[in-house]
Amino acid sequence: MCCMLTTLVFFGPRLGILVWWLLAPIYVGAAFADRWLLTLLAWLFIPWTVLMFLIVYPGGIVGFDWVIIVLGVLADVASYSGGFWGNRKQIPGYE
Repeated sequence: MCCMLTTLVFFGPRLGILVWWLLAPIYVGAAFADRWLLTLLAWLFIPWTVLMFLIVYPGGIVGFDWVIIVLGVLADVASYSGGFWGNRKQIPGYE
């Protein structure tokens, strides 16, 4: 179960962005304005933030949209730091 959850967290947003790009390539292309290298790096390292950005992009980022993007950033931070918290008891001398 843990491996399945880890797989969903790792591939979930990346797969979502890929499907979104396949279904609406003009929309995703407009959101990132031909910055393919930055888009690729963002897709690899901060996928939840990119997915949230794509959700709020159509109307521009105003007001409550910033909260949604911050939630994406927090999801990215949690996906990278969650392994430490779960395995902290395996480190000798660390309580």
